[in-house]
Amino acid sequence: MPPLIEETPPDVRMDYRVGRGEQGVLSFEPYKSHILPLWRFRTVPIAKKSSEDLWQKFIEFDEQGDFVGMDMTRKFIQMGFTRAKRYANHAGGRKYDKTSGKEIPRSGSHKGKEEKLAASAIFREVWERCKQHEGYQQKKVAFLKEQKEWRKDNAQT
Repeated sequence: MPPLIEETPPDVRMDYRVGRGEQGVLSFEPYKSHILPLWRFRTVPIAKKSSEDLWQKFIEFDEQGDFVGMDMTRKFIQMGFTRAKRYANHAGGRKYDKTSGKEIPRSGSHKGKEEKLAASAIFREVWERCKQHEGYQQKKVAFLKEQKEWRKDNAQT
């Protein structure tokens, strides 16, 4: 399978938004479909394996010079941290009431809370590694510069 950076048309890549947090993680193709099968957090062993697999994918994208892939992987890792934390804080993982839309109070203690906290910590450690990764930081600067130039050169007049 060729690297996604080679399969993804420039106009699609340049439409990518780095953004804050996990924005766009479940909608930006073809990366979502490529990375999503690696993302799991139900138990500590599953979270450990998933975070290791995602870290390897992050490094693979780095070696391919693919910042979009690196950032999408970082977003999935961050989402592992936040979703596991949500399940630790709210039994069933639901933060908002379906009908009223109001935030549901945090659970005191419920079955699986400690395991979800541990899974969250596993993903947090890998997420911090991603953010500090020198190649990630350099590629982010280069991508944002390239994106700005591309938008300027391809602006509709």
